[in-house]
Amino acid sequence: QRLRRNILDQFVAAGASCRLHSDHGHFYVEADTADVAVTILKRVFGVTSLSVVEEVASDRDAIRGRLLAIAGPKLVPGASFAVRARRTGQHPFTSQELARDLGGDVLDAWPDRGLRVDLDHPSVELFVEVRGPRTYLYTDRVAGPGGLPLGVAGQVVALVDGRRGALGAYLMMKRGCRCAVVATGEGEPFVSATLRRFDPRSVVERSPVPDAEDSVRALAESTKADGVVLPLSVDDYAGARERWGDRVV
Repeated sequence: QRLRRNILDQFVAAGASCRLHSDHGHFYVEADTADVAVTILKRVFGVTSLSVVEEVASDRDAIRGRLLAIAGPKLVPGASFAVRARRTGQHPFTSQELARDLGGDVLDAWPDRGLRVDLDHPSVELFVEVRGPRTYLYTDRVAGPGGLPLGVAGQVVALVDGRRGALGAYLMMKRGCRCAVVATGEGEPFVSATLRRFDPRSVVERSPVPDAEDSVRALAESTKADGVVLPLSVDDYAGARERWGDRVV
C-alpha cells in the first residue's frame, strides 16, 4: 500500500495521470505516454525493474502472433535469442513448454535469417509473463532504484552541504526513510536536481553554513525525527556522537 501511494504521488507531482492495479509481486501502470511513465517510475524507491509491455489474452495463438510481431524488427540476421517464459494460474502448458514452443515458432518464422537460440548470452531476450487470463510481452527491462518504499522506515533529517550530504540523504531514502533536508548553499543544487525528484513531499529548509547543525536540530525536533543524517568523515564521527548521541547516522 505504501508503494502504491508513492507511485501515485510521483505521477501527481509530475502532472501526469495513470491507472494502477497490482497482483502478487507486480504493479501494472496504464499511462498515456510510456516514456513519461518510465521516467517517473525510475524515481520510486521499491521498484526494482520496469518494462513497457504489450498485453494479450492468455491464449496460445494470441501469444504467438503478438510475440512474432514484436520479435521481427529486433531479430536481425545472425542474431541469437532466448524466450523467457513464466506463468501463474492454471494453463494447458508449463513455462518450459511455452518457452520451447515459442522458440520454435521464432525459428520457423524466419528460416533464412540464421537465428540461433542462446539461453546464456542472447543478443535479444523475449519475455513472456502469463498471469492468469492476461499475458504480458516485452523485450527490455529498465532498472529501478530498488530499496524500500519511502515511509516504511521512519523519518530522518539530513544536512546536505554538498555531494557527501546528498549521498547520505539518498541512501537513507533508499532504505525507506522519509527525509527532510537542511540545505546549505553548496548542497542546494543536489536537493533541487536529485533529492526532490525522489520524494516530492520532502520538506526542505535553507540554512547559512554556521547555523546548519542548529537548523538540523530544530527541524528534527519539529518533525519528531527518528534520527539525523550528517555528512561526516570517520574522524568527525566521535565528536558528532557526543553532540547528537544515538540519533546521528
